[in-house]
Parts: sequence; structure tokens; C-alpha cells
Amino acid sequence: MDSRERVLLALDHEEPDRVPVDLWSSKGFDRKVEALLGLSKEDLLDLYDVDLRYIEGPRYVGPPLRRLPDGSEEDLWGVPRVRVAVGEGLERETYREVVSPPLASARTVEEIHSYLRWPSPDWFDYTPIKGQCEEVHRKGRAAVFMGDRLNRIAQLKPAMYLRGVEQIFVDMALSPEIAHTIFSHIRDFYLEYEGCILEAADGELDILLTGDDFGSQSGPLISPAMWEEFLGEGFRQYIALAHSYRVKVMHHTCGSVRPLIPLMLERGLDVLQSLQPEASDMDPWALKAEFEERLSFQGGISVQRTLPFGTPEEVKREVRDRIEALAPGGGYILGTAHNIQADVPLDNFKALLEAYREYGRY
Repeated sequence: MDSRERVLLALDHEEPDRVPVDLWSSKGFDRKVEALLGLSKEDLLDLYDVDLRYIEGPRYVGPPLRRLPDGSEEDLWGVPRVRVAVGEGLERETYREVVSPPLASARTVEEIHSYLRWPSPDWFDYTPIKGQCEEVHRKGRAAVFMGDRLNRIAQLKPAMYLRGVEQIFVDMALSPEIAHTIFSHIRDFYLEYEGCILEAADGELDILLTGDDFGSQSGPLISPAMWEEFLGEGFRQYIALAHSYRVKVMHHTCGSVRPLIPLMLERGLDVLQSLQPEASDMDPWALKAEFEERLSFQGGISVQRTLPFGTPEEVKREVRDRIEALAPGGGYILGTAHNIQADVPLDNFKALLEAYREYGRY
């Protein structure tokens, strides 16, 4: 049984030979592995028989993204970002943080419509996608499209970047017409962008990963009613489009989102990713018992506590617990709740992958 067969069988809620494995890691951690172990990311994935591979996707060919006088750089949405670094040496990570949301001062729907930096799906070359998927399949792996952190099929996060984190929530409560207009522009772009990706893949893509953080550590960022009003239809459309091409959909969201899971499931979600163990009301045993064969899961291993601060033995215990909770009957892909960061000790990382092998057999 190859990886692609293993993954698809598990997502059909059947038990393959072993639990499929995914591996999310930051660029900082990848550099650390290459420096200390002499392994590229691809070599690492092959060495540990990781089942999923994330294709690069379309190539940006649009207008040059501007570098501003203050040193910040604009992203696809015209949002200025500055590079920041955290940590030192082999534990150094870099990120691109928002400097100022360009729509923060907008007061009318007309100002939103007239924003000059709404992106176009025509800014991308989609022709490489089928070949990328075929290369993954030649290795027997499952092909996934996710996109990068600044261009992932979503709704709420781009709105936060454009409007401001607090302001978009204020809009939803007090200026719903502005919120709906912003979400409409974002949704229209991503539906066309997604359609171009699926068409270019020509049946070779296995999983589409969307990503939008709906939860905090203690509960959802918005109420179920507000989620349905502003985000539910777009969420449904993204999934329906992928399903029309026979592609499974996995959605990443950090945080505590238990009240929103039935809403996501009603709209056709196949796989829920993250299962952040520190977040409230996200117990894997309870989630598996409630949703059983209706929903698959990926993730669940702590990158917030256990991997960076635990011992190898604690890492192995956590892996075993997640497998015991989520793997019976299929419907689970082993993975961490988010990217493994550069501050994770290599001994803990090795323990993680050893535990996948040790406990993952059915």
C-alpha cells in the first residue's frame, strides 16, 4: 500500500496498514534540521515515510509587489508587512507582520469597492500544477495544495489583514454591510483562484487545504450565528467547488472551535486540522466519540507545550494517546497542531517520528 492509497483509505474511514503521517514544520526548523542532520526537507520526508506532500501551486506573475520607503513590503492584498525575527542562531524564526491595514479607515461600502489593490486570479500561472501533482504521485504520495501563509484560501484572516483584527469584528457587529462587502471581495477572488487550481490539476490533486483561524485558546472568535451569517456561505462554496472535482477538503483552524464544528460539517468539511490540545473543549476522545465517521481529523500533537518543553517520553505518550483516541476506524492523519518551530529540541522531534512508527500500526 502506498501513501496515496493509505491517506485516501483513512479519509474514507477505513483502517489502512498504518495511520497516515503528515509533517508541518517552519522554515526555521527546516534550516535547523539541515544544519544538524544534513537533511533537506524532502530528504527528511522520505526518510520518515511521510505520506502527504504539499505542492508549490501556481506561480505569481502579476504586478511586482511594492517595497515601501519604510522598508515594508506589500503582500498580494496590498497589505504592508515588515520582516521580524524571533530567537537566535539555529532557533531563529522570521515572520512578516502587518504594519497597517490599508482599509482600516474606510467608512463606506463605496470605499471598499474602490480599493485599488484587490488581487486578480489572472495574476497567476496555473500550468505547473498538474506536473507538480504527478511528481508527487510518482513517489506514491498524496498531493495536497495549501498555498503560503499570506495566500491561503480563507475569509476571516485576509479581512483581518485588510481591515484590522479588532475592526473587522466591530464591523460584523455594528457595520455588517462593510463586513459583507469585504468578505465578498475576498470570497470572489478565492473561488476563481481555487477553480483555476482545480481545473489545472486535471484530476491529480487529492486534498485542498483551506486555512482560517476561528478560535482563541478559550473559545470561538465569533458566535456560531455570526459565523453562519458572514462566513458560512463562503465556507460551503469553497468545499462544494473542490468536491465537484472529487477533491477532499481539509481545513486548518487554531484554537477552541467546538461549537463551530457542526456548522463546518454541515457544509461538507472532510478533515478538521489542528486540534490544538491546549485549547478549551478540544479533547480528542470526545471529538472522535461525537463525530465518528462523519469527520476526519489531522493534528493534535502539541507544538505549544509538549514538543518544545516536554521530554521525549512525554512526546511519545502524547502520540500514543492521540492514536488511541482518533485512529480507530480510520479518519485520522498523524500530525502536529501547527508547524514544528525551531525551538523544538531534535531529541523530541526524533521521539515524535519514532512514536509514529511504534504506535501507528493497525
